Amino acid sequence: MSMVNTSFYTKVQFFQLQAASLLLYQSVLQGEVLIAFLDLLQSIRYSDADGRNCLQAYGNYFQALHASKKTWEEYLIRQILIADNPFTRLAQQRPFADLPSALVAAAQHDLQILQNIYDCNSAILSEWVQFVAHLPVSPVVWYQESESIEVDTDFISLFPQLEKWADALENLVHYYQQYGTGLFAQYRAFRSQNGNLTGIPYPDPVKLDRLVGYEWQKDTLLKNTKFLLSGQPVLHVLLYGSRGSGKSSLVKSLLNENGHKNLRLIKVTKSELKNLPQIIEQLRGIPQKFIIFVDDLSFEEDNDAFKALKVVLEGSLTDRPQNVVIYATSNCCHLIREYFNDRPTPKDDEEVHTWDTMQEKLSFSNHFGLTLTFESADQKTYLQIVQRLAAQVDLNLNQEHLDYQALQWATRHNGRFGCTTQQFMDFLKADLSVYRENKNSLYLSELSTFIRNNPNQL
Repeated sequence: MSMVNTSFYTKVQFFQLQAASLLLYQSVLQGEVLIAFLDLLQSIRYSDADGRNCLQAYGNYFQALHASKKTWEEYLIRQILIADNPFTRLAQQRPFADLPSALVAAAQHDLQILQNIYDCNSAILSEWVQFVAHLPVSPVVWYQESESIEVDTDFISLFPQLEKWADALENLVHYYQQYGTGLFAQYRAFRSQNGNLTGIPYPDPVKLDRLVGYEWQKDTLLKNTKFLLSGQPVLHVLLYGSRGSGKSSLVKSLLNENGHKNLRLIKVTKSELKNLPQIIEQLRGIPQKFIIFVDDLSFEEDNDAFKALKVVLEGSLTDRPQNVVIYATSNCCHLIREYFNDRPTPKDDEEVHTWDTMQEKLSFSNHFGLTLTFESADQKTYLQIVQRLAAQVDLNLNQEHLDYQALQWATRHNGRFGCTTQQFMDFLKADLSVYRENKNSLYLSELSTFIRNNPNQL
């Protein structure tokens, strides 16, 4: 006898009660798939005569699974791994043996409930919908091969093999200690809004090996970041220099380095700097390592943002978390804009030590432990960068031809900067791909004209 014919209404009610009985892991039910799952159970239990609302609820459930790019089973386990609750937060900071027994018992209780819910899979739901809606065949069941290559792969395969999920609790605690929970387990890049962190689903995929030039600066920043990841003392860093030299891309590329799985990047705008102490306190005691990224840093005056950043850089009575560092970029040498009327004169009678105040503002960059300078590239360096980028993407072009096009691009556009080089390479790749058949005669004509008129530039 099939499951459909054995009082499945009672089974639906059982799963609803199980979901309502969770003590700690209620956040699992807040995912879109679980919301659609519970709505579908409700529609099955109280379906209208023709089952139309049940069919619509199943369609919503199917689309939610598709959007998640996971099966029902993978999705549920993943929600357990990223759950944020009193147990998972404390589990990050204490050994399993030191966790309160009440929390441990509640977590074991919830895992058993979630195991029961796990067994109510898409195939069973499809069969119930067929019965309620009087369909000749059951609706299509969502399924796809697992594409997961992340750290949760082992757990996704472990849970189904266990007779009792509660037996995996100690291993689950080790997972939380290593990879964190909640937002920090779900995302790798964040932005701050009014002191609250929001995950960035698709961070910039730029890779370090694509950033050509400034090798000493890259090596130094990478070494400092490795200190952070290994728990060693780490220095705040100011990346100062020409616009478009790749400072911001260099910081963002750290997130995509092999071995940096435990690294997180938080972008904080100048308007959000006043909330910096609040942001940093949220990161204390969390296993991940955090780079707070402040792009295009400068101050008009001695304002609240300046004071907040200065407190963090200099330290305060509150100990700075060892898992946090600040990387800032700037085009301004002194960071704080100086005006001629800021300079003291003998007529000034408002402040006794005016020069000391001005020097304190102008020396603000000295509060960073490391300052990496990015100078604009000369023509020789610019062409070397172009050649290395061309080699990375296997552009098969004559060397003189490539140099000529690169020089023309720099002259007509933004000059010899890192971003200019990348823009030129992107345009050239597209040009070669789209206009490959017609380009050769035109380029050769331009090249011969350039060499004839500028014999000493190449």
